[in-house]
Order: sequence, then structure tokens, then C-alpha cells
Amino acid sequence: MAKKDSKTHVSETPATQLLKAQGVAFIGLPYDYVEHGGTAHSAASLGLDEHSVVKTLVMQDQDAKPLLVLMHGDCKVSTKALARQIGAKSVEPCAPEVANRHSGYLVGGTSPFGTRKAMPVYIEASILDLPRIAINGGRRGFLVQLEPQVCLRLLGATPVQCALAE
Repeated sequence: MAKKDSKTHVSETPATQLLKAQGVAFIGLPYDYVEHGGTAHSAASLGLDEHSVVKTLVMQDQDAKPLLVLMHGDCKVSTKALARQIGAKSVEPCAPEVANRHSGYLVGGTSPFGTRKAMPVYIEASILDLPRIAINGGRRGFLVQLEPQVCLRLLGATPVQCALAE
């Protein structure tokens, strides 16, 4: 069951609704969102290791088919390595307005859970070695902390190795 922070109430999102419906235990972590603050800001605000804060990136292949990549906050995606592993000619980030349309979330608040459109999900394999991760809960300034295996179970995420140190 979700734990509520007594100081801050965060309304439901499609992500939290899905997690609750699937019986996933998670902790909601609201923080003050800063434009372009990224995972460095959210990790510092919440006292978390940035490596355990996972960003959700909306990308597309050479045919403009969307996909999600879950990556450590302190790493970036090697698009060449990712493309090679998923059998694509190329992979690139979507423009923000395209990402918003595919996911149903605003960039900076994109959760892999409860997206508008079903998309393949790829997760950096080393994320699965962490005991818990913090990942966007479907709103800017709101992360959910949960076990990384939830990404395999609920999203059917495929492990890949495409992390580059920032």
C-alpha cells in the first residue's frame, strides 16, 4: 500500500493508479520541481543517491516508433549501443512535444507506468541490481520509490546495457 507523506498530499496520477491496481508497494516522494534540474536536483532534494534515481526517456527508432528507456540518473544512454541491442538502425530522443504525446505525461514528469500509448520498455540491466529505485510517479516533482523488478513484471521491460557515465 502507498504511504502518504503527512505534510504533502499528491493527487493520483495514471502511474500511481496502475501501481495501486496491481498491488505494488511504493512510497510517494514529492519534491520541489526545478526546470532542467533533472535527477541531480531530485536526488539532492530527497537525500537519495543519483545512481538509484531512474529517469524515463522517450526515444524513437529510425521509423519514428516510440520506445522508453529507463536509465540511472547519473548516466546517459549510448544510442548506438541501444540500437545495436534492440535491432534498430538508429535510436534518438523524441522532441519534447512528441514525447508528451506518446506518453501522456509532460517531459520532466514522465513515468513508465500508465502511459497513454503502449511502448516497448528497455531498462539498463544494472538498475535491476539495486534494492530500490526512485522513478517518476507521473508528475513533475513526484517520484515513487519501489523495487526495480516491478519494471520487469508490470512493463515487460527488456534489460539492455547502454549506460555511459555522465
